[in-house]
Amino acid sequence: MITKTNSKSKSFLRWAGGKRWLTSHIASFLPKNGFNNYHEPFLGGGSIFLSLRPANSSFLSDSNEELINCYKCLKENVLEVIQYLKEFKNTKEFYYDLRDADIDNKTKRAAIFIYLNQTSFNGIYRVNLKGKYNVPYGFRTKDFLDEETLINISSSLRSATLFTGDFDLVRKNIRPNDLVFLDPPYTVSHNLNGFIKYNQKLFSLDDQYRLASLIDYIKSIGAFYILTNAAHAKVFEIFDKGDSKIELNRACVIGGLNAKRGNTSEYIFTNCIE
Repeated sequence: MITKTNSKSKSFLRWAGGKRWLTSHIASFLPKNGFNNYHEPFLGGGSIFLSLRPANSSFLSDSNEELINCYKCLKENVLEVIQYLKEFKNTKEFYYDLRDADIDNKTKRAAIFIYLNQTSFNGIYRVNLKGKYNVPYGFRTKDFLDEETLINISSSLRSATLFTGDFDLVRKNIRPNDLVFLDPPYTVSHNLNGFIKYNQKLFSLDDQYRLASLIDYIKSIGAFYILTNAAHAKVFEIFDKGDSKIELNRACVIGGLNAKRGNTSEYIFTNCIE
């Protein structure tokens, strides 16, 4: 039976594929006798980490360098990030001026990252071939600054080690009885046979097989994993390792103009429960 938990922590980002919807159920999938350190190599919006607030050390990473810079600055200098955000304006002109500016200051870049995420169209993170963020203005009226949330997140990050890189780098830090939460970009579309072209550039089918190999390693040293992925026959083929598999339905609430919104299914694979 899936149980619900209440948590005051929440993500500060709008993040496509984020797991905020899973936070109220995550307790159902945790090791019954607890775990030591926590690892999350596809950090994204960080909803699961922030809802768990692990008691021991956490190792958090992502391939998105600007995202990790933002987390690092919130951890180390949250008040300066907030001060920059207080100076920003939610207007179309200000948005494009800030989006197109070249900024060297890491703390200001962190504030810009949050601002663009909160005021852009659909909160999508997308860059052009030159690596420049190119999402249009979103005409949102909601306040882009939530000081309390940012300060709480800074507190949550105190015992976390943050780094940028390929997901497999997490391997070197995993020890027996640790928990690894894996939420890769979905290579295949939910419940369909086709492969999403833009996702193949981010996370290929070969990457899915590499991820399966990492899970083999996690199990071999006596650690725990929780994997979320699209409910798709190919995903089941790759990750069916004799562990528990749960299929959950959820509402798809973010995407581009051509996204199909509605109820979708996702798999959860884990060796935490029987």
